[in-house]
Amino acid sequence: MVTVLSSIAAGLLVVAVVIGLISLQVTWKLTHPRRKPIDMEPKDFGLKHAEDVRFPSREAGISLAGWYFSAEKETGYSRGNTIIFSHGYSQNRQEPHLPALSLAAKLVREGYDVLMFDFRNAGESSAALTTIGLREQQDLLGAVDFVASSRPGHALGLIGFSMGSATSLLVGGVDQRIAAIVADSPFYSLQEYLEENLPQWTGLPRFPFNWFILTLTPLLMRANPRDVKPYDAVKQAEKPIFFIHGTADATVPAMNSERLHALAGDPGSRLWLVPGAGHVRSYAMHPEEYGQKVIAFLNEVLDMKKAATDS
Repeated sequence: MVTVLSSIAAGLLVVAVVIGLISLQVTWKLTHPRRKPIDMEPKDFGLKHAEDVRFPSREAGISLAGWYFSAEKETGYSRGNTIIFSHGYSQNRQEPHLPALSLAAKLVREGYDVLMFDFRNAGESSAALTTIGLREQQDLLGAVDFVASSRPGHALGLIGFSMGSATSLLVGGVDQRIAAIVADSPFYSLQEYLEENLPQWTGLPRFPFNWFILTLTPLLMRANPRDVKPYDAVKQAEKPIFFIHGTADATVPAMNSERLHALAGDPGSRLWLVPGAGHVRSYAMHPEEYGQKVIAFLNEVLDMKKAATDS
């Protein structure tokens, strides 16, 4: 009897070790997505004066690369505002699903300066662990610092996509330098999102792998996904937020934006649910309407902010 129990225990231990090793490998891949090259040219979107920029993250040792587009240089007209773009998980500044350069060109033509940059471990920025919005906050803060110091007096807005939209909410919700946020396809809570949707990312059964991966991830990151809480930042935000979400989003369901919008306290906040659009595909489906809505929102909020600052 003792021998049988010992064999069962040994077998269970082997199974646990195998599951643990698989989970560790998957966790490593999730936090080290393969980089995608910068292979688009701003000039192909009518942007002829792209300035290559590099600036530090708030986290020591991380250098971030990007493009800065001056509306004054491109069009001869500037509103004195800058919009900072934040890309999604495993993407780069180009956010090819849109593509982001197309949206940036619309904003520049309306007089907005635009900063597009690569988060850590993406594009041409420094190698580092990808943390799906946790340490990326330090990168976005570095971008805000860069614009605030190089363009003093500019009113600042953020626009983010997927992971970048969650990061924009986390930073913009509490940073008083940010006047407006556009959040395209954000998640409500990283821990809650992973618990529900991790099998879509890993291809592994929910049981028993979810528990192993969500236990190993904090150890590997030296931080906990439970700390990535966009909903908490939205509740604190004293500024307008424009949520955009496709109703056919199977990656981050639209309910995430609906729940976040319900928490937004500023009366200028709004929600646009785009029928039939998938994850970060609203712009691709309706580029003109998307551009018009975003520009109208930014015009209303940032012009008012700048007028108040100038006075």
